[in-house]
Amino acid sequence: MNKKMIRRSFTLLVLAFIIAGCSQLANHQDETTKSLFTNDLSEFEFVNGEAKVLIKFRSLPGPAEEALVRALGGKVRFTYWIVPAIAATVPEPAISALRSNPRISVVEPDVTIHVLDYTSELDNTWGVKRIGAGNVHSAGNEGDGIKVAVLDTGIDYNHPELFGVYAGGYDFVNNDDDPMDDEGHGTHVAGTIAAARDGYGVVGVAPKVKLYALKVLDAKGSGSFSNVIAALQWCVENGVQITNNSYGSSQDPGTIVKEAFDAAYNAGILHVASAGNSGNPAGRGDNVGYPARYTSVIAVAATTKTDSRASYSSTGPDVELAAPGSAIKSTLLGGGYGEMSGTSMASPHVAGAAALVWYANPTWSNEQVRQRLIETAEDLGPSGRDPYYGYGLVRADLAVGSAPSPEPEPRTMHVGDITMSLAYQGSWVRARATVTIVSSDNQPVEGATVYGKWGGATTGDVSGTTDSNGKVTFTSARVRSPSSGTTFTFCVTNVVKDGWVYDSDANVESCDSISVP
Repeated sequence: MNKKMIRRSFTLLVLAFIIAGCSQLANHQDETTKSLFTNDLSEFEFVNGEAKVLIKFRSLPGPAEEALVRALGGKVRFTYWIVPAIAATVPEPAISALRSNPRISVVEPDVTIHVLDYTSELDNTWGVKRIGAGNVHSAGNEGDGIKVAVLDTGIDYNHPELFGVYAGGYDFVNNDDDPMDDEGHGTHVAGTIAAARDGYGVVGVAPKVKLYALKVLDAKGSGSFSNVIAALQWCVENGVQITNNSYGSSQDPGTIVKEAFDAAYNAGILHVASAGNSGNPAGRGDNVGYPARYTSVIAVAATTKTDSRASYSSTGPDVELAAPGSAIKSTLLGGGYGEMSGTSMASPHVAGAAALVWYANPTWSNEQVRQRLIETAEDLGPSGRDPYYGYGLVRADLAVGSAPSPEPEPRTMHVGDITMSLAYQGSWVRARATVTIVSSDNQPVEGATVYGKWGGATTGDVSGTTDSNGKVTFTSARVRSPSSGTTFTFCVTNVVKDGWVYDSDANVESCDSISVP
């Protein structure tokens, strides 16, 4: 068969594929036509009638799938194998047609991402020191050869602090192999990870890693998740061990992006990401962004020099670790130095600490490195994992050092008794609840904070601290002329004391009630 006949056969095969994919339009014209006009496209952002999309196929896409997208007026940007998907720009009518194709499982918007820095006015270099990285360097560990990729605006690889560790990369914004930074954010992040330990300027957490620049954000600090998926695929192909992701979006990008991060994690890559800068001073709400929310990603919150949560740092159950993020001095474009703040600055502290741990334990998996960072974190805020600091402040020195001596088993306490009584004042009635907290050997526990809740005739949350007899008394709001049988109920909801564990399963009782005669 000559080349002309081969090309003709391939063309006929592609056309047959397209016709098969659209056969439902011919067989169910009325139903499909209705779908084209009722399909909700509000999640997509259209510019001049086109939207950036991620198209997931039921099998790995190839030339035929690319031809299908182009036949509908689309422009293919990336074809992936890390997930069976294509990133493309398509006209509005094509989205419904693609969703109707039986070979396609989902079509999702290609969500925009942004850098996560924050305005800073201070000048100090406290972060690397605070997490104990200097002690690790002095012991001869600078993360030599560990492959760390910075997914960001690129890196100024000519900066004297970064020139010696830069190992290459790719520009997914301009589709070339020159990931030079034209915004500055990625260079700052890179300096925190790997600035040289040369006595000048600043020093990174892991100054001798192999540093890769994967440019997924443009000169305005914006990009799309399609670039990120392509970068993750590049990382798997090139044996990258750690990715730093100091960018994000509050919008859920859908299943395709999550599957890409999960696939790279399952391939052995450790992902570290900034939790986001959507927090509030009170620390209320679950506002961690993407990709930090994914279970395959370490979400990093930002702390200040006083170890408090930075007011902008996002909060929520997905926060896993905390690191210095406010007024962090690092490398800037053109060979300079400057300060930035944000969870973008906290994330590279954790990525660098992970590199030090991996160098010290070269046979470990990404899951083992992650667990080590968790186990050795310095607990901040409420005891245990919390939505503000996660497991606590990353500590490179503790994570790299020998396993810490096991701490003594914490003592346990529980509710030994709740005694109820009524107090009368004219026509007004109050209830009193005296709670006794005891240890596992039934001794009174002094200084325990008891949290409780009133129910029944009156409601409200209360707290108080036990005395030397392990007792604390709570008084309800008063009720006027309650009828016979009116019931006051008090329940213990929590008991807290440093160095102690509240064992609610051992409670003699957790609630008690009393009724008006």
